[in-house]
Amino acid sequence: MIRLLFAVLLLGCSPAWAQDALLTGTLKTINDRGTILIGVREASLPFSFLNKGRQPVGLSVDLCHGIAQDVASALNVDLLEPDAPAWQKGVRIIYVPVASDERLSKVISGAVDLECGSTTATAERAKTVAFSPVFFLAGTKLLVRKDSGIGSYRDLGGKTVVASVGTTNGDVMKRLAARGTPAFDVVQAPDLPAAYDMLAAGKAAAFASDDILLSGMIASRPDGKQFVVAGDYLSFEPYAIMLRRDDPDFADLVKRSFERMASEGTLHALYDRWLTKQLPTGENLDLPISPQLAEMYRVLGEPD
Repeated sequence: MIRLLFAVLLLGCSPAWAQDALLTGTLKTINDRGTILIGVREASLPFSFLNKGRQPVGLSVDLCHGIAQDVASALNVDLLEPDAPAWQKGVRIIYVPVASDERLSKVISGAVDLECGSTTATAERAKTVAFSPVFFLAGTKLLVRKDSGIGSYRDLGGKTVVASVGTTNGDVMKRLAARGTPAFDVVQAPDLPAAYDMLAAGKAAAFASDDILLSGMIASRPDGKQFVVAGDYLSFEPYAIMLRRDDPDFADLVKRSFERMASEGTLHALYDRWLTKQLPTGENLDLPISPQLAEMYRVLGEPD
């Protein structure tokens, strides 16, 4: 009888009260805080980078904005942009800059609710964080000077390779270097721009990163035409949005958000916007979607 009375009272109370009573995990935190914290990178073009107005933009940023819209809908409130007037009520987006070596820790600690950059979903990382569906497929390659004579990692004997700290690319190069054939050194830079600067200054013979990020560097740097992306793929890197682990309700919301964006054609439209058309900063990567990624979007619900 008491349980029945409680159920009747719950059904008869205001929707907001009932909703608050049922919220858990990340959704409850966002609701109580009134903000959704989106971790962004500042130089991971075209996924998460700063435009000429120093605002975060990119494919990953747009995807996280779509997820934020579904979060706001789930909470039955408006989604507010960062510059919305303070008096407006709803869930406000807050962009939080993250570096490659701190992105996992910021997700785990709650410093960000979603990490929206160019992060590879790996089994090792999945021990401490969760991932959205995959939205891009990249792979480790080398950026070298056109006249360097380097066409593969096998040409790196006696040379130095730089990678950004906290990346799977650095791990790949360390494993290859550990084989000792050929013998080469691997050093780490604080971020992608710093790694590029080491290559440009002659402090490294090659810069190891995801092929799409290297192409972005060539397109966005004034001296980029001096360099070329070389060699076979040394790893495959499936990109996904990071979120906190052990929060099945929030993970389900993120998955359903991807399915919604796929069914509406938004995933493909965003891919075209950031990978095949001119970017806000003037570059054009002109990279058509691969058959493999197109099939992954179709599985998520994109119309044939």
